Amino acid sequence: MPTIADVMRTELIEVAPEDTLGEVAERMTAVNVGAVVVKDFGRLIGILTERDMLKAMAERVHTSEARVRQWMTEEPITTTADMDVDEAARLMLANGFRHLPVLDESGQVTGVISLRRVVAATTAATKTA
Repeated sequence: MPTIADVMRTELIEVAPEDTLGEVAERMTAVNVGAVVVKDFGRLIGILTERDMLKAMAERVHTSEARVRQWMTEEPITTTADMDVDEAARLMLANGFRHLPVLDESGQVTGVISLRRVVAATTAATKTA
């Protein structure tokens, strides 16, 4: 079974809690990612996803004024690169998340894994088994 290291996205977008949703949306769109990690003084404090952005838009907030801090998921559940993708899928489904930050041994963010990538890897592994 593949591990998170095999399928995670390592091109990170890091944002600050005081960045605006509009600024972050532009960055997410430019590189086609569904989630960004939120750091404060180099420490992971949250994750902001496209679902969070949709919630903000549904409430008709002004994205040029609304701050990441108001819409991010604080202290997100994380994973490690050596976790099996099927275990990551269970973790995501049990907690209702589609993206998880991936941490190394020192607690630094090394990537983000999406449910889409987990499902694709699990499906591919099942076909070859």
